Amino acid sequence: MASSWKILVSIVVFGFAGAAPAWSAAPAQAATQAVLWAAPDGHGAACTSRNPCSLSAAQAAVRRVEGGRHPAGVTVELTDGTYRLSRPWEFGAADSGSTGHPVVWRAASGAHPVISGATRVTGWSQVGSTGVWSASVHRGSASRQLYVDGTEARVAQATPAALHFKGGWIGSATGYDLSKDDAAVAWFAQLTPTQLAQVEFDYPGGNGPWTDSKCRVASMSGSRLVMDQPCWTNVTDGAPFTQGSGGLPSMSTSQMPATIENARGLLQTGQWFLDSAASKLYYAPKNGDRVAGLDVELPRLETLLQGAGSLRDPLHDVTFAGLQFSYATWNDPSSTAGFADVQSNLRRTGANNQGLCTFSTPAGSCPWGALTQPAANVSFTASSHVTITGNRFVNLGGAGLSFKYGGSHDVIEGNEFTQIASTALLLGCTYDPTPATTQASVIKAGCTPDPKVVAKDTVGQNEILDHTTVANNVIHRIGTDYPSACGITLLFSQHTTITHNDLYDLPYTGITAGIIEGHVDNADHPQNSTNINADNTISDNLIFDFLKVLADGGAIYIEGHQAQYVYQADGTIDAVATLANGLHVTGNVVYNDGAPYNAYYDDAGSEWIEFRGNVEFHPLSSVAAQGGCSSTGHFWVTGNYFSDRAGSYDCSPPVDSHVSDNTKIPASPGPGDIPDSMLANAGLTSGYQSLAGSRQPETRYISAPTPVTAGSTTDQVLIAGAGFSPSTPVYFGDQRATSVRLLSSGFLTATVPSGADGTDVTVGTYVPKPVITAPVNGAAGLADTYTVRGTGVAGDTVTVGVTLDHAGCTTVTGTNGAWACTVTGSSPGQHTLTAMQSDKDGATSKPSTGVTVYIGVPQAAARIDDTDPSITYSGWNYSSGRSYGDYKDDIHYAGGDGSSLSFTFIGTGIKVFGEQYTDQGKISVSIDGASPTIVDTVPADGIRHADAAIYTNSSLPAGIHTIVVSKLSGQYATFDGFEIDNPTT
Repeated sequence: MASSWKILVSIVVFGFAGAAPAWSAAPAQAATQAVLWAAPDGHGAACTSRNPCSLSAAQAAVRRVEGGRHPAGVTVELTDGTYRLSRPWEFGAADSGSTGHPVVWRAASGAHPVISGATRVTGWSQVGSTGVWSASVHRGSASRQLYVDGTEARVAQATPAALHFKGGWIGSATGYDLSKDDAAVAWFAQLTPTQLAQVEFDYPGGNGPWTDSKCRVASMSGSRLVMDQPCWTNVTDGAPFTQGSGGLPSMSTSQMPATIENARGLLQTGQWFLDSAASKLYYAPKNGDRVAGLDVELPRLETLLQGAGSLRDPLHDVTFAGLQFSYATWNDPSSTAGFADVQSNLRRTGANNQGLCTFSTPAGSCPWGALTQPAANVSFTASSHVTITGNRFVNLGGAGLSFKYGGSHDVIEGNEFTQIASTALLLGCTYDPTPATTQASVIKAGCTPDPKVVAKDTVGQNEILDHTTVANNVIHRIGTDYPSACGITLLFSQHTTITHNDLYDLPYTGITAGIIEGHVDNADHPQNSTNINADNTISDNLIFDFLKVLADGGAIYIEGHQAQYVYQADGTIDAVATLANGLHVTGNVVYNDGAPYNAYYDDAGSEWIEFRGNVEFHPLSSVAAQGGCSSTGHFWVTGNYFSDRAGSYDCSPPVDSHVSDNTKIPASPGPGDIPDSMLANAGLTSGYQSLAGSRQPETRYISAPTPVTAGSTTDQVLIAGAGFSPSTPVYFGDQRATSVRLLSSGFLTATVPSGADGTDVTVGTYVPKPVITAPVNGAAGLADTYTVRGTGVAGDTVTVGVTLDHAGCTTVTGTNGAWACTVTGSSPGQHTLTAMQSDKDGATSKPSTGVTVYIGVPQAAARIDDTDPSITYSGWNYSSGRSYGDYKDDIHYAGGDGSSLSFTFIGTGIKVFGEQYTDQGKISVSIDGASPTIVDTVPADGIRHADAAIYTNSSLPAGIHTIVVSKLSGQYATFDGFEIDNPTT
């Protein structure tokens, strides 16, 4: 057998680049370790490094080794490349290792294997002269996602306003009457029945500000649109239920969709459409992109990896390390059930009383809250001692990873979850709040991928998800398609530890526990709905920039029972013992919530929770640091550092709530306002702070300069964000900080150099701000030769050296500060010249004023991103990777009134782009010092609009202009760049 695979006789230490593996501290085993090798094109039978095999062949070899009870386990090294799966990669009990000797599937040294469920699309041809390209795809292709060069592209879509719809749609139990909107009637009528049935409507906030529902059109008759069922009924007519302690509202049947999606006629730049019937994919590449050079990935699979054992015979002792799971879809929201959002990506797919149990009339399905969960692209059931470490979950169409049904002692550590359509991590199942009393058939059907595999299981307390550890993971930019997604969703479990994770750039809640479970409980009737939750901990996590799209959530959001009651001898509840096995929320640091709600949110029916040693601050003020609505109670809120109030309960009050010994901190804290130890301890621990490779520093909060000590003339600032390291530079103006103290990858303090501006802070590489403008003689930048007028120096003549983008201009001589320069050797586009002037003896020199010029014939319209270095900012922050439709997926934003930006350009018109949303307000726009125009950026429809032209001026005289944009009111102002209109003759 030794010739069938490589045998290593050594001390084996597992490792991979980027993160400290979970097992690195374990004692090394001096034994024979079977090592197999796999490759994307592997075809060998021996599975050696020189002759690797396929994944399936390696899996078969592992089973042979483990079947022979190999004493030291097996490791499979995955070499570099993309492993394109033709079917899900499935693991069962036969793929297990043994206690202390797991089967390890890991990246080979230096390799970055990608487990993909997609086909790369090639063979593109242009569709006429439209700018749209098409390619043939596999027959039967179906996907809700397309990825272009590693980023999800938006499906073809447009707003009703962009389609010139008039509105006034009249809703009914079946759909809409469009008779008052002739433009809409004409648009829908030109679609074939097949095309019409693919059109999808999106309803952000339709079922409450925490939701985003989606339904498809079924058919059209005259001016009437018929919507898919049961989606339409579930969205517009959810069944009422008794003793509700939190509403689950229905949407008005007459609500207009925010966007119309998934029709070829909607295609705009950067969007795609899949014609499944014709097996054709259409894509409109972004400006300047050559479609033939793009990596276009069309997902085919909904499951990449599925581990499924049974309670009798679980999958166990398996490790996955250093792998990337990418390019899968989730197609069920395209069904007639659609995405009837209820809460946290849980949705109705059956009747409108789904999960309402005996609380509705007629009674709905049981148990209470048994809603449909999003499918996970990587999932495990009846799996124990499974370790997921050092992996990347990126570009996925469902949830990233899930564990449920009888999992025990599983570890999820040191992974990155990003660019995921739904929830990053889902723990538990909606169908098993009380597995000892719920019908086993219901749990098996709702919580396992194949009820036949678990048919012989006896279900009871052994089915509880138990002793799961979630630690040192980075979760950001999730919920890209279904924004009610939470970073981590915890349903029903015991002894779960969620600790030292970074969560940020979240459309909704950071971590949720319990979800809908408490919606029939409060202090007056606390036990309508019970569950098995106990001994769970949410500790030392760093959560920021959450609630960026939806509202009524929190950094940590909780509902329902969180402890098993412990009784004293006299039959009363033992409060100390019950709290001890309740939910412990400790040591977390949260800031920058995007909507004003409770940061630590103990909501409907929540009970037996300890909030201790946490931090909350928000420069723009939250509703509260901690509190909720219709909670049951038994809360202990002590030893926290909050900028906002604690114990905030605006609905029916909870019982037995203890709020004491908390420290009030400023809404915008500086160094020393929060103990350094609390900031340093939140988020990734030291061994994981380089997780996910070389992340660029991202700055999300900078305090005002604060004296180091009372009376000191030396100031420091507190800086918060992500990706900080000991080598991260900090600049104040153009001066580097004299001292930078790294607290963690999320916090640092920097000392302001003497004489520097403590409010002008740059974290990372310093880019000098350009000096602009002086007039240019000639026809508004269209000529090839310019006369440049500088500031002038004394003397009869001056010699001027001019640099343009590091390509020289001819040195010339002028008089009295005026000279001519012929611009040569530079690429077309807008540039800034800087000049050095010296007197005739070369004794003195100084820089001239910068000059903005445009070389060559400008484009009729040129888009300038918000990251353009010629834009000068004061009081603005930067955010990237938001996946909300922003131009180039980034924006600048400001929270303080008076924050401003300026830009000098050549042209006859300009547009200012930003977002419109309810948390924004008014801005002023002034050009060339003229009286400002006031613009209200709050949309009339209450829906977020990204990459929107919020100001337009198309009547400027040809020449150089300077625009200044300032924030006047609202919680935020956003800026996404400019469009410059130029003369073309």
